[in-house]
Amino acid sequence: MTRTGIATSEQIVAAPKVALHEHLDGGVRPATVAEISDEIGHVLPAEGATALAVWFEESSSSGSLPRYLETFVHTVAVMQRAEDLARVAREAVIDLATDGVVYAELRWAPEQHLAGGLSLREAVEAVQTGIDAGRAEMGALGQPIVVGQLLTAMRHAKRGLEVAELVVEYRDRGVAGFDIAGAEDGFPPILHLEAFEYLRRENAHFTIHAGEAFGLPSIWQAVQRCGTDRLGHGVRIVDDIDLAAPGGPRLGRLASYIRDCRIPLEMCPSSNLQTQAVPGMRSVADHPIGLLKELGFRVTVNCDNRLMSGTSMSREMQLLVDGFGYGLDDLRWFTVNAMKSAFLPFDERLTLINDVIKPGYANL
Repeated sequence: MTRTGIATSEQIVAAPKVALHEHLDGGVRPATVAEISDEIGHVLPAEGATALAVWFEESSSSGSLPRYLETFVHTVAVMQRAEDLARVAREAVIDLATDGVVYAELRWAPEQHLAGGLSLREAVEAVQTGIDAGRAEMGALGQPIVVGQLLTAMRHAKRGLEVAELVVEYRDRGVAGFDIAGAEDGFPPILHLEAFEYLRRENAHFTIHAGEAFGLPSIWQAVQRCGTDRLGHGVRIVDDIDLAAPGGPRLGRLASYIRDCRIPLEMCPSSNLQTQAVPGMRSVADHPIGLLKELGFRVTVNCDNRLMSGTSMSREMQLLVDGFGYGLDDLRWFTVNAMKSAFLPFDERLTLINDVIKPGYANL
């Protein structure tokens, strides 16, 4: 427990937050899924927004990978028209800002949103239209939020370089960086090495999903071969920590390197619990985030997929408070870590830390 004591629910809701790992297609409002599905004739597994929300969360927590992946079939299906992409993006910005998020990066894979005839560029521009609209609305309400896009390439596909080129083309028009996502096992980061080398030549930012569904080799490749700025999840780095060592936990070479180089870990407690990213987790209190924080890793807190996990940034922080007894100092530490790690110019990061986040916590 910190000097501030355990954070209260009211303080958690009011605290400024930073969301680095937020999938656009994983945070669609259930009502929006239902409404657009009705318009386009897409058949859903449940009727009505309430029943649909329950289906998404239950399916994602079922322990069945096919059922978990099925949830995204339905959200991606309602994000194929420009107006629908803009709507989903606008609503995501509003929902995040309403939850106290002051900076967010929305990641999504443009290549998955072309079935309605959009080009990659048209899809990116549609999402930006929605982001701009959401930011304007929340700014007018006195809840400003800064939001950037992360363009994702699917690991199993071969469009990594094409998406990376889009990142560079649009980096001064709302796109903050690049990501790869999808099944880790069988599709290592090295398959997209050409894209990562291009991004590094162009001084562009990127993160890599690694160490979620696969172990240390995925993390090692992401860091040492691909040169990632951040690790999406990275929770399996605990495999390189000897918890039974005399005198306390002993870090292996890879874990030490990641900690020493301050490579950010984009951790998503509820999502990791659902997918059993680390076997044996029974609750968020079992998540390695507590250990990694104590060992000094640059840990950040994220939702991953708000719809599938039935969660929010406030809820993720509440789960950590309940599981580890964290106080406001701890929550501020996670938030400042995230802001330091954002794909945003240094001076803009510093402004948000000094003018928004620190004063916001001081006033709680």
